Amino acid sequence: MQKAGHNMIKPTLLIGTIFIGMTLVSASVAAAETPASLMTGYAATAGISPQDLSAERGATLYRSEHSGRAGTSVSCASCHTANPKQPGRTRVGKRIDPLAPAANPQRFTDSAKVEKWFRRNCMDVLQRECSAREKGDFIAWLSQIK
Repeated sequence: MQKAGHNMIKPTLLIGTIFIGMTLVSASVAAAETPASLMTGYAATAGISPQDLSAERGATLYRSEHSGRAGTSVSCASCHTANPKQPGRTRVGKRIDPLAPAANPQRFTDSAKVEKWFRRNCMDVLQRECSAREKGDFIAWLSQIK
């Protein structure tokens, strides 16, 4: 006769396996963001509805010239080109994939990457971090480009 529990999965092992599985599922769901879901999040952070985001303000932000880090006039278009469906170039000549989701479906699908690049590029161009509303407007503009 076998002792009870020898053929049973230990509860702690089962709970640990379930936890790891749920974590992996959560990570894959979190990585599957869309420009629309990011806009919704930025609108909520700004205390507005997603319908209050403005593609026009996003386009203005993209094209407006600012005194950059080196005191030179810069805009988002300085590196990303006037047409965000085209690839751009960094100041050192490295290729930048197109910014518009219509030309680059991977754009705005990972919130960690989006935040990293907003932080870096807003500091370079605006000398400050972008607000949640500016981020939402920016994505709203790029998302409507076909």
